[in-house]
Amino acid sequence: MKNLLFICFLTFTGITALQAQEETYNLTIEVSGMDTDTGRVFLALSDRAKSFLKKGEGTRGTNATVKNGKAIIYFKGLKKGDYAASVFHDANDNNIMDTKIFGIPKEPYGFSNNAKGFMGPPSFEDAKFVLDDDKTIFIEVN
Repeated sequence: MKNLLFICFLTFTGITALQAQEETYNLTIEVSGMDTDTGRVFLALSDRAKSFLKKGEGTRGTNATVKNGKAIIYFKGLKKGDYAASVFHDANDNNIMDTKIFGIPKEPYGFSNNAKGFMGPPSFEDAKFVLDDDKTIFIEVN
């Protein structure tokens, strides 16, 4: 009888622990609008406003090759929540975003929701999307 109770206890705690694990989702980001297949597309994915467009906690970065004017980037195992993405096409393959005077980008760039900023980049609020299921988003660079 004690063994049966012990087995029931272990089974119950195991089920509870499995239910407590947070669900994760996969995100696919398709970037298009590149005029050339040279270089790479760099992407930063942020899960909070304070880390949007910055390095640090809450931001994941990666890059992808360009083929036929498009790049596809995959993230697996992301937690449910709000995210915003920023991308640029490093066409000359020097691993930085080249800028003109006053920091205006020379290379194509874009944001999730194809958000546009006024006199600067868009806010996290304008670029954010909700990840609550496996999802594909599309970003057009210009």
